[in-house]
Amino acid sequence: MNTPTSLSLSGHSWWPELRSHIVDHKLAAFGLAVALLAVLLLLGQSLLHLSDSPSSDKLKLALLGGTAGFVATTLGAVPALFFRRLNAVVEDSLLGLAAGMMLAASAFSLILPGIEAGSELLHSDALGSFVVVGGMALGVLLMLGLDAFTPHEHDKTGPCGPGHQKCDRIWLFVFAIALHNLPEGMAVGVSFANGDMSVGLPLATAIALQDIPEGLAVALSLRAAGFNPGLAVLVAAASGILEPLGALMGVGLSSGFALAYPVGLGLAAGAMLFVVSHEVIPETHRNGHQTPATLGLMLGFAVMMVLDTSLG
Repeated sequence: MNTPTSLSLSGHSWWPELRSHIVDHKLAAFGLAVALLAVLLLLGQSLLHLSDSPSSDKLKLALLGGTAGFVATTLGAVPALFFRRLNAVVEDSLLGLAAGMMLAASAFSLILPGIEAGSELLHSDALGSFVVVGGMALGVLLMLGLDAFTPHEHDKTGPCGPGHQKCDRIWLFVFAIALHNLPEGMAVGVSFANGDMSVGLPLATAIALQDIPEGLAVALSLRAAGFNPGLAVLVAAASGILEPLGALMGVGLSSGFALAYPVGLGLAAGAMLFVVSHEVIPETHRNGHQTPATLGLMLGFAVMMVLDTSLG
């Protein structure tokens, strides 16, 4: 199979297709514009505070946490050099495990600390909750828009997004993986943005642990799609670079103004919940293995709950 690695997009022919896609997906386009504007504003206000030494420490912690996810993704992908596929039940169970850890991490390490921080700042539990909910809405809008407007391909559902016909297939898989890993990296960065190890350490640990089966699943999906073993592992491992990059973005989003922290936690939680519900869980149920996948999800949720209790 021919798998060239160049990105063959022609701007002249791609823009008309993008405009047509916007017309057909007006709500997703509007939501993406709102979310990107909010992200730019959050990043802009944080630039005013990056010269502070505490901010430098937060950046280091976020980078370490994101790098741990990159290393875990790489380690998870390596076994794909030696075998082409896992038993489907095992694979769906492992993805369910990863989904459960992401769900629990969103609840225990993002939403609850966000509500607590927002409540302390605004002196109201209700207002604190609304701030986090607002951040979650931004995260969902961001991922919904990126999913609608990024050309990408999943192994079982095929290519989608504007201009996917003009992208080499390997780039479609790369973009699909990026949509998964970016919110995970952002979540790690946001969790360290307040310098609170009781929030950041459990989340970074959980993300790294769930990246191992996720990295293996991605590499095996690439092999099943026809890529040679070395290239499949390389692409899966390279996708982990989005974790430290996303972590730096996350800590930037949530630094600076005090209220940016609970908003950033909510945004990361919303983005992760979207990925779990929109991509991971449907993938685990597509082959008729709902029960093993659900049991894996419950186990992952329980593991993350214990991690949060013991490390938080």
